Amino acid sequence: MQYQYWYGEYGHGNFVQVQKQLQEQSKLNEEQSYKNAILLADVKDLKSGLSAIEEHARLDLGLIKAGETFVQLSNAPITYSRSMLTDDEQVVETVDAVPEPSAQ
Repeated sequence: MQYQYWYGEYGHGNFVQVQKQLQEQSKLNEEQSYKNAILLADVKDLKSGLSAIEEHARLDLGLIKAGETFVQLSNAPITYSRSMLTDDEQVVETVDAVPEPSAQ
């Protein structure tokens, strides 16, 4: 009887395993419920007013209203070539490394 309780098909070991699976599934269900709530709020916003549609158009499609100025910033690295510099600009010396201040 003890053997069946501890090691049987529906014994204590199986019970602990099923409890762990239940906890994992509960966490997944909570995460999915949160995502569903966000989507539901987004759908309500889209149905109720134009502000949500305008926000999506601005972010996804680049909507610009009349009277607004569009400014696009780039985070691409800037590289210079010495061959492209004019004679006046070649006088400037390039700095390979800036010395660090010594701690005193």
